[in-house]
Amino acid sequence: MLDKPPNKGKIIVFGILFWYPLAGVTYQFLHYLIGLRRLGYDVYYVEDSGRWLYNPRINDLTAEVTENISLIAPILKAYEFEDRWAFRDYLKGECYGMTEAQLLQLYQDADVCLNVTGDQEIRDEQFACRRRIYVETDPVISQLKAAKGDAKMIAQLTAHDTHFSFGENLGNPDCSVPTQPFHWQPTRQPIVLSLWQHTYPAGKAYNTIATWNNKGKDIVYQGETYYWRKARELEKFFTLPHQRPLQFEIAVNVSEDEKITVQTLLKQHGWHHRDAVQLSQDMQQYCTYIQKSRGEFTVAKDQYTRLRTGWFSDRSACYLAAGRPVITQETGFSKFLPVGKGLFSFETMEDVLAALDEIEHDYAGNCLAAQEIAAEYFAAEKVLSSLLDRAGLSD
Repeated sequence: MLDKPPNKGKIIVFGILFWYPLAGVTYQFLHYLIGLRRLGYDVYYVEDSGRWLYNPRINDLTAEVTENISLIAPILKAYEFEDRWAFRDYLKGECYGMTEAQLLQLYQDADVCLNVTGDQEIRDEQFACRRRIYVETDPVISQLKAAKGDAKMIAQLTAHDTHFSFGENLGNPDCSVPTQPFHWQPTRQPIVLSLWQHTYPAGKAYNTIATWNNKGKDIVYQGETYYWRKARELEKFFTLPHQRPLQFEIAVNVSEDEKITVQTLLKQHGWHHRDAVQLSQDMQQYCTYIQKSRGEFTVAKDQYTRLRTGWFSDRSACYLAAGRPVITQETGFSKFLPVGKGLFSFETMEDVLAALDEIEHDYAGNCLAAQEIAAEYFAAEKVLSSLLDRAGLSD
């Protein structure tokens, strides 16, 4: 059943559902689609690109799109977006879901396009849409490229009239990310709370889901290299399982050439290990993994922490919504979200141990606090209403 009959304008959500058809990404965009529909908008999902897609079966990129279409189309149908999506490979001239004619007409009719992740390139067709809003989920690289005069990045950002970022601390004195010439407004991941409600008892392990090494996204700025790798930060806390009599697990995506080394390393330090790609190919399995955890312990990438971006993980927000406490590395987010009960920030091992002790001392209270933080700060209707209002699209 539709959450609310559409009585407002048409909104297109651009994204990477088909490009990266794993559960974490799928949930990220469902939160936008369902949340906007609940606000009364007529919502469409579109990918209109010529890039190759990631196929989880082969764990690599491919020009073949039909397998990815078969993975995502049923999910969109299950959430009643069956006639409201399009995937167009404009280089090949292939269009799935809506016809090409319907898609081009949608660009004419839509009131706004939300370019979530910013990965949709803006061409002449998309300029037909009256408003184009850039919603950046991963800050730093776009700002640093723009500051360095990268013409392609500047053109992509300039093609949008409004810019939002999960880097909630951008533009503040304690954040070292240059923001000019663009005005970045803060936002965060919307969460449809009902998708994470459950009755499972808490599990034994604090866990998380991550990619070990993201290649090609480190960036040099003013002589400094800023890293986009979870492994670099996690190594600082490898000894955690030996510090407290608790279980710790990481579901991690590792390249084939690193797999044996990483598995051996995690085992030596007392970590349990799961394959993140296998886990993330099934939405219910991914969701249940979070719901049955004891909580999340995770790190943030160097780009986010060293530059004090204020970034907060969309996955961590899901843990909170599932009523599972979160211990995550400080990026400056504690200026904007309450910490100390249900949600904990850390910079040192001592911070992590103190958070674990507090959670274990009052586990039920911390689970309740986690849910309350999710409802107050991440509920989809609140986050998206704020975004649209600040973009000048309120009623």
